[in-house]
Amino acid sequence: MRKGAVLAAGFMAFVVLAGVGIFTVVKMLGDVQLPLPIPSAYQCKVGPGPDDQVKLSAGQAANAATIAAVGIRRGVPKQAIVVALATAWQESDLENLSGGDRDSIGLFQQRPSQGWGTAEQIADPRYAAGRFYSALLKVKGWQEMRVTDAAQAVQRSAYPEAYEDHAADSDVVATALIGDAGGSVGCTVEDDPAERGPAAAQALIQGLRLDWGDSTGKLDANSVAVTVKNEKSGWQYAHWLVAHATERGVTQVTFGANQWTAESGTWTRASAESAPGTVVVADVHA
Repeated sequence: MRKGAVLAAGFMAFVVLAGVGIFTVVKMLGDVQLPLPIPSAYQCKVGPGPDDQVKLSAGQAANAATIAAVGIRRGVPKQAIVVALATAWQESDLENLSGGDRDSIGLFQQRPSQGWGTAEQIADPRYAAGRFYSALLKVKGWQEMRVTDAAQAVQRSAYPEAYEDHAADSDVVATALIGDAGGSVGCTVEDDPAERGPAAAQALIQGLRLDWGDSTGKLDANSVAVTVKNEKSGWQYAHWLVAHATERGVTQVTFGANQWTAESGTWTRASAESAPGTVVVADVHA
């Protein structure tokens, strides 16, 4: 066979094989039905500005807000909240895991066999955070320690330096959640709410009271109002509401002349006060 004919035959064989390969890939993709487009994993930005922001998923933001709320309610110093956040970040990526190494459970991967509580108790983020704070506060000199050393004194991990990887981000998130940087928690809500109207408002106030106390919040049809004692307290609740917006169906949070909406995902300042400066109002899907 002449050289040209050989090359032509080889080229045709390559085309056929390539076509078969492309068909096979397309068929495989069709069979698995890839979800396109893939949404961003991060719906929340926490921090005072673009150069000092931490990106979180809606679930991470909600869990971080609960960890902070438990600490605020107990009156722990900010540094304790920083240590708790860094610990949960390292242990579970701020996700309330149903399992882990051996019998580890939850945000802090606490183990029933090591006396942290029952599996059901540890699976409750509020209980888990409370037990972590109790253990941390018993560590002598923890406030003078590096974040990773304080966390390790509680967790006794095989990777004692790992907690320090999350120290800086945890400080940014804690600063926002304790109310020291107003308007610094913004989340965009992409999903339809599980509940609407009065049912959603009722679920929201139940969540508030679990984290903050039995008397927190006043229910009014499609909204919840929380009376606060000062600006810092107001931002604590406002940021908590935004962080929990996805799971609770919150569409708008208003504090004085400041307003966050689920559609924009950011805080804006109205021309006049939309709600009194002593009240934080959250609206849910009607």
